[in-house]
Amino acid sequence: MRASPIRIPTVSNDIDWDFCFRSPQQTEIPAHQQTNELCPTGGSEENEEETKAKEEEEAMDCMSHPKDKLAQSQKRVAQLIKEKMNTQANKELIRCVILSRIIFGDHHWKCARALTNLAYGYLTLRGLPVQAKKHAASAKSTLLTWKANTTSNKEKEEILEALVMLYYTLGVAWLLQNRGREAYFNLQKAERNMKELKELRKGGVCELEVSEKDLTLALGRASLAIHRLNLALAYFGKAIGDVIAAKSDRTSDLISLYEETAQIEQLRKNHNQAIQYLQQMLLRYIS
Repeated sequence: MRASPIRIPTVSNDIDWDFCFRSPQQTEIPAHQQTNELCPTGGSEENEEETKAKEEEEAMDCMSHPKDKLAQSQKRVAQLIKEKMNTQANKELIRCVILSRIIFGDHHWKCARALTNLAYGYLTLRGLPVQAKKHAASAKSTLLTWKANTTSNKEKEEILEALVMLYYTLGVAWLLQNRGREAYFNLQKAERNMKELKELRKGGVCELEVSEKDLTLALGRASLAIHRLNLALAYFGKAIGDVIAAKSDRTSDLISLYEETAQIEQLRKNHNQAIQYLQQMLLRYIS
């Protein structure tokens, strides 16, 4: 059965944050002070400046609470994922979107990044590609607009990170729906943004949510889905090399990679190569 996208709660029905949009209640002004208000003296300019400063301070206080809540919510997401409480983690990601909208507004890249995180959560935590595509599509135009207009390298790095995740999410979501061409098209965009991020960081892309291995494997599977067997083999070969470099050639992470590579070789009618990969896979099972 096709899953329907959920409705993200808005500020108006999230009572925890209603106070951010309320006007501060005014206290009743004593009668002896009302005369001074109606008939200001020479110090009125100072009073106006003090009032303005106080209003600005109150506005800052109003926003600090959602910012604290957002930081707490982001920490809870990480903890819930660590504890494999996927549904609760996904709900917390929805809360992060709500808080980001309150703090930054709908058209800020940080709000779009929160939507991208939610899309990635629907894909990886819940296995729901329809919802993942919906939220990723909502974030895309905002991220691209900010990327084109930003002059800050740090901001551009964070936007590129979000775009890698966004296009990876779209690519894998399409792949889960057996739409190989759309998958490959979006994963190529993720690869280009990762390359741009590497150049900006002078070769390093540490601690990305979507690793190079994840992206390489997804590209390999998308290539296989559109019957580009040589390209698929190249991507899987790169993924195997990356895993061996990171974890040695005896890691169990290689089992599924060897199995899928053997399938590609079999499709290419290279049966001897396919057997060799299957033997490598069995060796990892034994060890």
